Amino acid sequence: MFSADLKLLILRQTRDLQVMIFWFPYTIAETGEIPPSMKTKSKEQTPGANNGFPLISNRKLLALYSTMLKCRMIEERIRILLKQSKFTGNGYTALGQEAAAAGVAIDLLPEDTVSAFPSDLIPLFIKGLPLEKLFARLFSAISPSTTIAAQLHIATGAALANKTRKNNKIAVAFCSRECTSHSSWEEALKFAGVHALPILFVFRSTLPAQPASPDPHTKTRRILMKTKAYSFPTITVEGNDAVAVYRVASEAIAHARKGDGPTLIECQRWQADDPLLNMEKYLIRKGLFSEEFKRQVAAGFRKELDAAIERGGKTSSAPLIAVVKREAE
Repeated sequence: MFSADLKLLILRQTRDLQVMIFWFPYTIAETGEIPPSMKTKSKEQTPGANNGFPLISNRKLLALYSTMLKCRMIEERIRILLKQSKFTGNGYTALGQEAAAAGVAIDLLPEDTVSAFPSDLIPLFIKGLPLEKLFARLFSAISPSTTIAAQLHIATGAALANKTRKNNKIAVAFCSRECTSHSSWEEALKFAGVHALPILFVFRSTLPAQPASPDPHTKTRRILMKTKAYSFPTITVEGNDAVAVYRVASEAIAHARKGDGPTLIECQRWQADDPLLNMEKYLIRKGLFSEEFKRQVAAGFRKELDAAIERGGKTSSAPLIAVVKREAE
């Protein structure tokens, strides 16, 4: 089960829907009802504040930022290559999703499984996919054969194997709004719930700056409304706050490793917010950020990117299997 601190958070949010005293807006939704306090941020929220939760080390905070910065550089380079017609594709970009990917994947174990779609490269990079193979996939003329159903089946299958073997490993399935219109989405959630599988479903949604009509893929703005019958926790977290995502993911990962079943995390971000800039501001308040640090990280990684793109462009690659396992260091 979730920690006592998390339970306290849930109780406060369900008993007092108007006051948000914690620094990240999420709730466990057993009934599918969305607290009004989730709709806007309270002025009392302080991103990154302790509020009774274990402190995150400075080293981990800097690692989160460095990972997000590298992911941003990858996505920006992909956009440039796409505009230059260096490879074909649908123009999908994960810009703005860095907090959701880094916050969830940064602490996964080498033997854990990550399932994502071929165009969703950030989680795979964080999990350990070499840059050369990442760009080789982009430059490959072979179209990916994976589907939404295949990726969800891979994730639930890996989770079932982990549960059967009792190996304390988990699976993480990164999903987008397109998943929700497929029958395989609900099938995967139901199967995971019935069998209490050690899996996280990470659903990333982007909302406009101002309230708009419901998402056509979900018929409601919040995916929580469609998952109320699956008998496992569904958590909405501010997707532009890497610290918030990291705390929620840490709880959910521990929940899964203990055999308490799956969790669905909706990382909901507003389009006008920049998670990388938010993280920089937070590190500045803690006295951890400097432009020199940012330049050093960017300069070192830029060299890796250039080399990987050059090698990847010369490599003939089969379709990327979107489940990767990091080699033991």
